[in-house]
Amino acid sequence: MIKRRVSKQISIGNVKIGGDAPISVQSMCNTDTRDINKTCYQIDEMAERGCDIVRLAVLNKDAADAIGEIVKKSKVPLVADIHFDYRLAIQCINNGVSALRINPGNIGKRENVEKVVTLAKQQCVPIRIGVNAGSLEKELIEADMPLSEKMVISAMKHIQILEDLNFDLIKVSLKSSDVLTTIEAYRAIAQKIPYPLHLGVTEAGTMRGGLIKSSVGLGTLLAEGIGDTIRVSLTENPVEEVSAGIDILKSLGLKERGVNFVSCPTCGRTQIDLIGLAKKVEERFKDLDLPITIATMGCAVNGPGEARHADFGIAGGIGEGYVFKKGEIVAKVPENQLLNKLEEIIKKSYE
Repeated sequence: MIKRRVSKQISIGNVKIGGDAPISVQSMCNTDTRDINKTCYQIDEMAERGCDIVRLAVLNKDAADAIGEIVKKSKVPLVADIHFDYRLAIQCINNGVSALRINPGNIGKRENVEKVVTLAKQQCVPIRIGVNAGSLEKELIEADMPLSEKMVISAMKHIQILEDLNFDLIKVSLKSSDVLTTIEAYRAIAQKIPYPLHLGVTEAGTMRGGLIKSSVGLGTLLAEGIGDTIRVSLTENPVEEVSAGIDILKSLGLKERGVNFVSCPTCGRTQIDLIGLAKKVEERFKDLDLPITIATMGCAVNGPGEARHADFGIAGGIGEGYVFKKGEIVAKVPENQLLNKLEEIIKKSYE
C-alpha cells in the first residue's frame, strides 16, 4: 500500500484534488479552442476514455469567448491555459471555467494579478502554477545551480504572490523533459508546500519514448506517495494520454477503473499468435468498465497457474485454447472462438 503525501484538498468543478481524493487523470485538447464543435468532440472522446479534467489553450479573446459555449457542453471540468494576458483569465472565469493554469508573475502588473485572484477567489476557481524547465525567469536561467532547484525557486516565487493575496486554492506543477530533473524538483517542492501537485514530464515525446519517460518519472513519484493529479504528455492523440495515465495508475494500484491487462512474453512453447491475440483481447475489452484483470497466456501448461491472480484469461494450445477463471479452466474451444467465449463467460459472471 502506497502512503500518499498529505496535501490540501481543492476542487476543480466536481473533481476533488489532493487530500484523500483519488489521483485524477488530465489531458489537454490539441484543437483550436475557437472551433467549438471539434473541441467538444475531443473532450467527449477523452471523457469516455476516463479523463477527469481537460485543459484548453486560450490564445486570444475569441478562444475565451468560445470557452463559454464549451463549458456548457462539457462532461468534465475545464481548465483554461493562459499566458501573459490577465484579461483572458478574467474572461474565462466569467465564462465558467473550473480552474486556471497561469503563472501570476507572467501576467503583468500586480494590480492585474490582484484582479484575477480576487475574481478567482470569489468564484472558488483554483489556479495551477505551472513551472516548465524551458521557460524560467532570466535570472534563474543564468544562475549557477541545478535545474531542479531553479524550478523550485521559480514555483515558490509564484506561490508567494498568491499567498500574499490570501489565495490558497493552489495546485503546482514543475515539469522538465528530463526525467531525473522532474523527479528531483517534485521531491523538493513536496517538502516545502502543502498544496496538491500536478505531475508530468513535459515534451516527453512520441508514443513509445514518451510513454517510457512518463512511466518512469510519474511512476517513481507516485510510488513515493507524491502526486495528486497527472498528465502523460505525448506527441499523440490526447485520448492516448488518458489511457496511458490510467494504466500507470492501475499498475500501482492507485486506480481501479477499467480492465487491467496482463500477458506473458512469447517463448518456444507458444503455439499460437500470442502477440496478435493479446492485442485483440485489449481491443475487445478496452471499454469494459469493470475493475478486473484479464490475462492472455501463451500455453495451457503454465498459463492458468501463472495467471491465477487474474479474474479471467485465455491460454493458447495448438489450434485451440482454454478460457480460465481464477486459475481454473472453464472452457476449451477452437482458437478462433477464444475471444467470444471469454466475453461470454465474463458477461455471465456479472449478470
